[in-house]
Amino acid sequence: MKKTSVGLSHTGIALPFVLLAVGFLGGCQIEPAYIDFSPPIIASLLDVVDERQPKLSGRQPKLAGIATRKFAIDKDHSIVGSLAMISARDGDTLPDIARHFGLGYNEIAIANPAIPPWTPKAGARVLLPLQFILPDVPRKGIVLNLANMRMFYYPPKQPDTVFTYPVGIGRQNWNTPLGQTTIVAKTANPTWMVPESIRREHAAKGDPLPEAVPPGPDNPLGKYALLLGFKRYLIHGTNKPYGVGLQVSHGCVRLYPEDIEVLFKKRPVGMPVRIIHQPYMTAWDGDRLYLEAHEPLEKWAKQKPKLKKKLINDLKQIGTKQNVAIDWEKVDRILQRADGIPTPILMASPGLPELVASASELEHPEHFYGAPVVSALTDSDWAILVADLDKEVQAQQLVAMLNHQGPPIPARKVETDGSYQVIAGPFKNQKEAESVVRRIKMDFELDIKLLSPEIVAAP
Repeated sequence: MKKTSVGLSHTGIALPFVLLAVGFLGGCQIEPAYIDFSPPIIASLLDVVDERQPKLSGRQPKLAGIATRKFAIDKDHSIVGSLAMISARDGDTLPDIARHFGLGYNEIAIANPAIPPWTPKAGARVLLPLQFILPDVPRKGIVLNLANMRMFYYPPKQPDTVFTYPVGIGRQNWNTPLGQTTIVAKTANPTWMVPESIRREHAAKGDPLPEAVPPGPDNPLGKYALLLGFKRYLIHGTNKPYGVGLQVSHGCVRLYPEDIEVLFKKRPVGMPVRIIHQPYMTAWDGDRLYLEAHEPLEKWAKQKPKLKKKLINDLKQIGTKQNVAIDWEKVDRILQRADGIPTPILMASPGLPELVASASELEHPEHFYGAPVVSALTDSDWAILVADLDKEVQAQQLVAMLNHQGPPIPARKVETDGSYQVIAGPFKNQKEAESVVRRIKMDFELDIKLLSPEIVAAP
């Protein structure tokens, strides 16, 4: 996506109900020598995340009655999980809900096209597409399907188990490569040695990068990195978790911080990795034949007619061999929908409305895992007036986007004289505040105002 220009005025600004991908860019395509395996450098970078923010421990969020990342499998079944629903509350965002339940931005946004990702209304019923068809390849090591931006990990000593995680992948012209490779090394707290090509790209945007970025909140590799046999590519964490489920990297594969930590501890060095692009997948579950469809990525868009033709031929063979009648109108609707939700395709089988109606209703957690927590401003803090808007929903959307940048920019909306101000902060000193001012100007193209502690403390 292109950076969206936002013109600030008191009469309001036009903000799209989509993710501003520019805030989640920052790649890691590197030469093997660019990753530093020496002891970690101690970074003196200020982390603006509130201390009340849940700490990452490698353990998955505790959920009642629904599997999200770990599923039981057997050799005769290729579909896992189930659909679920949750009712949104005031202040929720789809990205926060997605991360909590092990989904990517793409998965939850496509499954809920009528719900604004950053400003869902309280009471909105959010569909959680937690059912997945396993890719049609050997179940060994790590399988990454670029078409649905999802990783499947088959533990070598647990043939009855699969772990699956959403991922962020390479954007157009920086595509994540297809093929088979292995994990050749791993490191914790990596230093990012920035390739010249990426430094040139950022310099052209007015965002110069140093030759090396030490461990800390500004490091796009996050806390853990797995080096692939493919030259220049990694599987790693991220300081921009809300880019998981998007094509935003320079080719590397990003996982949520909590997911890469679990995978990192599985002793993955030497593990085979297969990267594929399978937009159309089928699987039997009992007497139902399911089809899961995704829109082919742009690199393979011209192959879409060929991919569809192969799918139709495969389904015809299944119909003949199994002596079943396929509902071809339903197949067409699923291909057009391309929402990644496995749907039965035999005649008289239930459609998407019936599947959604029977989805499990989940209780709303007290706090979504990893969701931003913003500290209150005090009279000793610096702050930033980001925007002054007439419409509350626009202010709330901008607040949500700022809170979900990487690293996060703490923000809140303040109603004043019939308008809604978006205030970022707290910041402990002028230097920190000015650094965030530069980030906001670059990512959002807003004319903003720095607020000193004297102004923040003024009645």
